Amino acid sequence: MTAMTLQSISSSDIASVRHSHPQAFGSTFSTITRWAIWLSVIFYVIGSLYYFEVYRLLDASGRALNLIAAFFIWEDMGEWQYRQIYIGIAQTLGMAFLGTLLGTVMALFIGFFAARTTMPFVVVRQIVRRILDILRGVDQLVWGLVFVRAVGLGPLAGVLAIAVSDTGTLSKLYSEALENVDRKQVEGIRSTGAGPLKIARYGYLPQVLPIFISQSLYFFESSTRSATILGLVGAGGIGMIIIERFRANLFDQVAFVVLNVLVCIFVIDWLSKKIRARLIGETSH
Repeated sequence: MTAMTLQSISSSDIASVRHSHPQAFGSTFSTITRWAIWLSVIFYVIGSLYYFEVYRLLDASGRALNLIAAFFIWEDMGEWQYRQIYIGIAQTLGMAFLGTLLGTVMALFIGFFAARTTMPFVVVRQIVRRILDILRGVDQLVWGLVFVRAVGLGPLAGVLAIAVSDTGTLSKLYSEALENVDRKQVEGIRSTGAGPLKIARYGYLPQVLPIFISQSLYFFESSTRSATILGLVGAGGIGMIIIERFRANLFDQVAFVVLNVLVCIFVIDWLSKKIRARLIGETSH
């Protein structure tokens, strides 16, 4: 019975079923395409490794080990100019805090102009979003170079670079949070006859404030790391001390400075968690 049924199936029936359900039969073309993609990726990776001369790492292994060892052999610690180091760390923390604070304040207002729920005019919203794309698209290090050229060497350039970069990113995050609020609470405030400012204050902010606080605290921690890098281009802070020690081959002092920065970041991360837990808990209640 089964054999007769199989014999009754014509080749046109099989072709029709293959055409309507290609995944059941497998596709020769898709298999060839998949293998071609994998081979292209493999050849690209191998070619990139050769082009960038990764094999030179083997020749430099001895120098790399000596460099790593120099970070852990601390000598002449009494002449390390600790005051200058800790002043640089204090400048870095100040740059990160002030830059994040300015970025947060500006993003708090700009975010309302970039969200669909709070800015009904499409033209205004799109213009604001494109400006934010520019602020966010340019790397913070590039902003540091721009402001060093504009206002000169020092922490002010770093503060402005962090503020501009954080404004672009935080405004986008804030606007996305505003677009996901519960509309019932907003409509309830609007039904009382409240104006736009009161609607924003009592309808939107209570819902998004915990998110705003959490994101700003995270950006403060991130900006501390960024402020260290900004010092390498002359924007003040501990980065300038790091590059000076590197140029003088004082790798033990560089290691000491980096360890101090890491301790500061760990402390900031711990404090941020405590503050988030406290403020968000109070807000949610």
